[in-house]
Amino acid sequence: MSGWLAALDRRAELRAKAGLTRRLRPRAGTDSVVDLAGNDYLGLARHPTVTAAAGAALTGYGLGATGSRLVRGSTDLHAILEATLADWLGTGATLVYSSGYLANLGAIRALVRPRTLLVCDAHNHASLIDGARLSGAQTVVTPHADPAAVDAALAAAPGRPAVVVTESVFSVDGDLAPLRDLYAVTSRHEALLLVDDAHALGVTGPAGAGAVAAAGLAGRPDVVVTATLSKALGGAGGVVAGPQPLIRHLVDTGRTFVYDTALPPAVAAGVLAAARLARAGDGLRAELAD
Repeated sequence: MSGWLAALDRRAELRAKAGLTRRLRPRAGTDSVVDLAGNDYLGLARHPTVTAAAGAALTGYGLGATGSRLVRGSTDLHAILEATLADWLGTGATLVYSSGYLANLGAIRALVRPRTLLVCDAHNHASLIDGARLSGAQTVVTPHADPAAVDAALAAAPGRPAVVVTESVFSVDGDLAPLRDLYAVTSRHEALLLVDDAHALGVTGPAGAGAVAAAGLAGRPDVVVTATLSKALGGAGGVVAGPQPLIRHLVDTGRTFVYDTALPPAVAAGVLAAARLARAGDGLRAELAD
């Protein structure tokens, strides 16, 4: 029975030789360094309004949500957060998840039908890659930020339902997807466009509504937006934003939503406060740009 452990040790040795060993570096809450590596783009994780809202919810609701959203996990805070995000992003509705990773897995699976073709940017985040793999759909990976290649991939599959999947601000390189050009392609082929706006929400677009809004695509019925609540909003969780029928479908059938414990109410309260600050935070965005 120890053979499998020996195999893991051997693989760890090979990773170490290749310089691929990862290490956790715990930090204290009193860490005073200037953080240029984190995702707290607007500095809201420690904003007194945010921490006060989270603290009040912690006292009122307790530490956890105590269940999945469909059992006991939904609170008034979750509902207000979803309505606030939908209004901010300009979409028909939103659904909050316990992580952005699960939101991406759930969104891709919900958009896949029999014969669906997924067209994915080569630089997409791991959660989008895993979502495509787990969906079971045929997937074509196109060169990074290349609308012509996306056009060719869709043209090669006429009549098939298709979803083009991209980030808006790419998480590794920090460059921007050509969203308007991609939308022109998806519209021409009657395909859907799924945009992971995680690193743009709160940072770009009118009132920080993200890159999809900046491209003038907010609320389009053939555009679906996902995002994390752990970047510019300084908290945790994820969101899928799109037409109401999609959200209804996710509530009824989305396994990463139905069978997962809900986002803790204290986190929902903190993120809600952060979203309100970010929406009015043109000064914070100017400071980030500087």
